Amino acid sequence: MPQDYDIAALIITLRLAATTTIILLIVGTPIAWWLANTRSRLRSTIEAIIALPLVLPPTVLGFYLLLAFSPDGPVGRAVSVVGLPSLAFSFTGLVLGSVIYSMPFVVQPLQNSFVSLGNRPLEVAATLGASAIDRFISVVLPLSKMGYLTAAVLGFAHTLGEFGVVLMIGGNIPGQTQVLSIAIYDHVEALEYGQAHWLAAGLLIGSFLVLLMVYGANRRIHLMKKA
Repeated sequence: MPQDYDIAALIITLRLAATTTIILLIVGTPIAWWLANTRSRLRSTIEAIIALPLVLPPTVLGFYLLLAFSPDGPVGRAVSVVGLPSLAFSFTGLVLGSVIYSMPFVVQPLQNSFVSLGNRPLEVAATLGASAIDRFISVVLPLSKMGYLTAAVLGFAHTLGEFGVVLMIGGNIPGQTQVLSIAIYDHVEALEYGQAHWLAAGLLIGSFLVLLMVYGANRRIHLMKKA
């Protein structure tokens, strides 16, 4: 059965995934909208930077983030100047690292959703006198709900399984920065396979149910459009 540290790791993991997803949906929306509509030469560069976590080893990204967040790093020094606590080996540092690491899993579905809308719905709304903000709220958001659902689920699920990045930034402090993936590794390293099975099976089943929900919702939406 799960121990107290495992329950704490579960709570930290769910809190980290929820916080990261909310931040990414807020931050990722304007980024995805800009990428979907801009003709700037910087578009390819920005897209490559956002997609970098897809191909970069997590430990590499985590290592450089740790250097940046450390007291001697640029971000760490800036945080220290304003009197805030250190980001390294803290939950706040985990959140910032997770936002960077999971960004492509949120931005790309939103961007694809915005691109698929086309210009016609917005042009019709503009002829009716809707402002840019009104058009986005009343037209883009309702028509992009599947994109937002996919982005939220992928961002949440991807954060649940993080290992390399969170280990490099947050270390392995039980009750503070230890997440489920690290707790599983600790149990396996200690040959505690029963505890590892409880946690691993929970993550496996949870991830499967989340993806099943997304694909089921996507299928229902497609059927409704064909009806």
